[in-house]
Amino acid sequence: MLLLPDFVGLYFESMSLLSLQKMRFCVGVIVPILLGIGGVAAAQNQGIASPGNNGQALVGATIIDGSGRPPIENATLYIRNGRIEAVGKRVKLPAGVQRIDANGKTIIPGLISAHSHVNDASQFGIYLRDGVTTILSLGGNKEFALRDQAAKAPPGTAPHLYVAGPIQDSTAIPGAVAVKDPEGARKSVDELTDNKPDIVKLRVDDFLGARAKMSPDVYAAIIDEARKNGFRTAAHIVLLDDAKGVLRAGVDYIAHSVRDREVDAEFIGLMKARHVFYCPTFTREVAIFAYSETPAFFSDPFFLKEADSAEIAKMADPKHQETVRNDSAAQWYKQQFPVAMHNLKAVSDAGIDIVMGTDSGGGPGRFQGYFEHLELEYETKAGLTPMQALVSATSAPAKLLHISDRTGTLEKGKWADFVILSANPLDDIRNTRKIDSVWIGGVRVPAKQ
Repeated sequence: MLLLPDFVGLYFESMSLLSLQKMRFCVGVIVPILLGIGGVAAAQNQGIASPGNNGQALVGATIIDGSGRPPIENATLYIRNGRIEAVGKRVKLPAGVQRIDANGKTIIPGLISAHSHVNDASQFGIYLRDGVTTILSLGGNKEFALRDQAAKAPPGTAPHLYVAGPIQDSTAIPGAVAVKDPEGARKSVDELTDNKPDIVKLRVDDFLGARAKMSPDVYAAIIDEARKNGFRTAAHIVLLDDAKGVLRAGVDYIAHSVRDREVDAEFIGLMKARHVFYCPTFTREVAIFAYSETPAFFSDPFFLKEADSAEIAKMADPKHQETVRNDSAAQWYKQQFPVAMHNLKAVSDAGIDIVMGTDSGGGPGRFQGYFEHLELEYETKAGLTPMQALVSATSAPAKLLHISDRTGTLEKGKWADFVILSANPLDDIRNTRKIDSVWIGGVRVPAKQ
């Protein structure tokens, strides 16, 4: 997310995304011509309509456009040159359009995860095949290189990737850089922002007393220096008091649930005063305490088609499960899980934008792709409607990332990023797992080889 003061943020965003769009456009046009793998023909770019080269139209679908508006029944989604040309019930199609029967299907925007962790380019396909077309990878040492790789990847093979780079933390653990005092924090932020992260992330957490926590003067310096450099900030927090502290210091994004206590009027007021976004990451907690036994989703065919068998075996190992059962931190998170769920509903009811995120890829047992769908299920268990959950994974994170003009909803001119489902998620949010196909930039994502 290009989290900057708006007037400066839009400048940097436009510069970085212009390069990304040019690269995707060039690859999306030239590679299909040379390799014959579908996509957009050169004649289309020149506006020449000839049989078979005037785009594609998915006809007869139920379309949930991501805005929160009611679905459109028996609708058409017309795409051309990697963009949406038209969407609605009465779409006039020119000659030369490839018509695809989508009767009985539901089309939703490609999912956006506002808090995941991409650690290797091999993970691009996992997210894509599970319908996650845009990712904010919220901390890691390899993220800048991975962002470049995603931008240069062939059409249909990589999500739109936004990154934070190394996390500003009190301890130099993997994926983080240690900052000990305000002066060092400012220097660290200056070095980080030279790489143009899409957000600056800081962590305020003592891991339930296991190590030192970042002090208020240090995180205030990080937030202030990031703002001076033209960047917004996201905060990893656990406790209500820490959340209030970073909000008073000017943070822009609360990237986890408040888990120790129920949120109060002061917290809600601080969030609303500057339009701060809130990400519950329920599945982060699930990954901490759920492996005290073998979870039910280990038998879900949708999970098994992408999940790493070695990681499954590790989480199912009786010795590991015993360790989780005896781990005081895991049991604390399990105990506090209802508090986190209550807080999501309270924050949502207050009118604060909720964005879907999972922390997938951020630790053991945090299964990428699948956890994004499981997160939506937990959001509905916390009291959000299926439509609210879908908005949290589409238009809301697009607003967070300042890319609402490009994606997040199915509207004319936006990237043709969408998921075709064989069942309607408004009937049951778990229907987001019934994926018929995934499309990004108008290219159908290849099946797993």
